[in-house]
Amino acid sequence: MSEGTVSVTAAPGAPAKATARTRRIRDVDALRGFALLGILLVNVQVMADPYAGQGPYGSAGERAAAWLVTALVSSKFYLLFAFLFGYSFTLQARSAEREQAGFTGRQLRRLLTLWCLGLAHAVLLFPGDILMTYAVLGLVLFAARGLAPRTAVRVAAGLVVSLSALLLGKGLLALAATVPSGATAPEAVTAVAAYRGDPVSVVHANLRQWHDLLAGDVLYAPHILAAFLVGLAAGKRQLLAEFDRYRTQARRLVGYGLPIGLAGGVCTAMCYHGPLDARWYDIGTAVGLLTAPALTAAYGCGLLLLLRTRFGRRIGEVLAAAGRLALTNYLTQSLVMALVFTGYGLALHGRVGPVPVLAGCLVLYAAQLALSARLVRRFRHGPVERVLHTATRGRGH
Repeated sequence: MSEGTVSVTAAPGAPAKATARTRRIRDVDALRGFALLGILLVNVQVMADPYAGQGPYGSAGERAAAWLVTALVSSKFYLLFAFLFGYSFTLQARSAEREQAGFTGRQLRRLLTLWCLGLAHAVLLFPGDILMTYAVLGLVLFAARGLAPRTAVRVAAGLVVSLSALLLGKGLLALAATVPSGATAPEAVTAVAAYRGDPVSVVHANLRQWHDLLAGDVLYAPHILAAFLVGLAAGKRQLLAEFDRYRTQARRLVGYGLPIGLAGGVCTAMCYHGPLDARWYDIGTAVGLLTAPALTAAYGCGLLLLLRTRFGRRIGEVLAAAGRLALTNYLTQSLVMALVFTGYGLALHGRVGPVPVLAGCLVLYAAQLALSARLVRRFRHGPVERVLHTATRGRGH
């Protein structure tokens, strides 16, 4: 998922340009390492819960956990990953130019490899895979690579507003219904038995659920593409490389983004988990899609500001190590979840409430941070990053 591997510290007397590039890569990796936690907290609901985090929970703790994940995490961190995908696209283009290599061939090989990894991921481990979506939309990003930064941002804003307006209209029609529709899918009970079965049963369940989730992939594609385009614009402006010049603007984004994003997240949580009923679901989704970019920007800018403090530098090193192995860590998260919640291992699907599940996620994430820090000191690439790196650059690299 990252552009390449560079040393974390610059050598004494290193040129300022090399130092700036090192910081740029570190910031990208730190943001990516931070996003891994949010991705895990959302994905685990699909793996552990037949109702994907929106079920009829009994205890106040379970309801509060699901409510908080929706308000603070859902739809925010995949946007951060998508932004970084677009930003890294510009780093890869510059890398190809420096090495006088064909960028088109590299990108096509990279996206094809990413799609194949995503297919295996969806079928074997996690039907909510995002890699295939990234690969397909990556072709659109490649076609749009010539857009000026201002134009790219305007197109992104148009995509987000249009998608939100479409869902809002659908939600307003749903409010006319006299009886709320069921908030949970009737197939959930069947899925529980399948995920607790043998490995063949798990694969079949993944295929069924993947088919059901395709509609959601299409629905959220404009949202992801919008984040790609904003990342492309930021990369062309080298905003992370020159972040210190934009600290004032970053503080403003945090100041405005937090209240707007949190208000939108609270509205979405109310529509998904109560007190509003299921007729408000699409309205909650529309509000969430419209306001999630504000909270994502606030999270990202807040972290970048923190990384420039004495306390934040150490945090940045830990997060950057995990971010350098982001693809390996992402797939490892799915592997661990599959071993815990499906018939591959403990078969705890539907048997554990949201609170212990989320606590387990924090333990897994902490373990990944610690292990990543050790691995990056010994290896230039993680195992999956090596596969993607080799496929991207072709033979002889």
